[in-house]
Amino acid sequence: MSASSKIIKAPVLEEMASFEGYFKNAMASKIPFLQTIVNYILRRKGKQLRPTIVFLTAKLNGAVTEKTYVAASMIEMLHTATLIHDDVVDEAYERRGALSINAMWRSKIAVLLGDYLLARGLQLSVDSSSFDLLRIMSEAVKEMSEGELLQIEKARKLDITEEVYFDIIRKKTATLIASCAANGAQSVGAEPEVVQRMRLYGEYIGVAFQLKDDLFDYQHTNLVGKPTGNDIKEKKMTLPLIYALHHSSKDERKRVLKLVRGARSKPKNVGEVVDFVTASGGIAYTEKLMHDYRDKAIAILAAYPESEVKAALVELAHYTTQRNK
Repeated sequence: MSASSKIIKAPVLEEMASFEGYFKNAMASKIPFLQTIVNYILRRKGKQLRPTIVFLTAKLNGAVTEKTYVAASMIEMLHTATLIHDDVVDEAYERRGALSINAMWRSKIAVLLGDYLLARGLQLSVDSSSFDLLRIMSEAVKEMSEGELLQIEKARKLDITEEVYFDIIRKKTATLIASCAANGAQSVGAEPEVVQRMRLYGEYIGVAFQLKDDLFDYQHTNLVGKPTGNDIKEKKMTLPLIYALHHSSKDERKRVLKLVRGARSKPKNVGEVVDFVTASGGIAYTEKLMHDYRDKAIAILAAYPESEVKAALVELAHYTTQRNK
């Protein structure tokens, strides 16, 4: 565990240890085949950043309750379901260094498993009468779906503007992290304006997180497990390229878009696009905005007294922009 991870997780180590058992029980099924797949998921869990955010924002605004565990479980189920469905859509056969669910059990089963997890998350909130948490999560599901579809629509045309780009990443990535922070505060009975403040904190670090991901694509060496230029090959218009195209001549823009369209079949095109984006200031511009969003998230925490929990949330904001994978 890195020094940054230790700072982030330190205030909620006890809660996260309890969450592991709670989440396992919440995922359980009486159908043996389904339970086998659930066990496979549980064995290869990731960093569990999202439930960590739920517990941190809960402790920042009150005392953790049973409702906090419901919120963390709902969101982790939703997140897992979206990853499973994403792997089906992207025809990805590996996740976190292991075979994806669709690789192990076929796409049809993967889709049904994602549906099961989403339903279990909804059921968990209903069974505990946590309708306020359900409202926040349902909004996140809606926005994530809208963001994915908007990106697919715009990818065909390669004419995405910066405004549309931010709408996409806010919906696709930031809205789930925002719901983690909002539901954490909501679970301890925080006032509506406090819940909204926490939601904004989550949204800002979510945007910074995605901008950092976009930057990895333009680095000649990275540790994120995806090849440099992967977004370019998939014709995903991310901020570095959008900015560079917007600040280039009509002829240059036409030339670069032609390179992007042929990047999958001609790997050398990727290097030319990366060089163009770097020379046009796309990398520097994206880094500046990434740090701006990080700083806006940290500014929200200024209203709180110094504490181990606050320090962890500040460190989390820094982590989003400093991570190497």
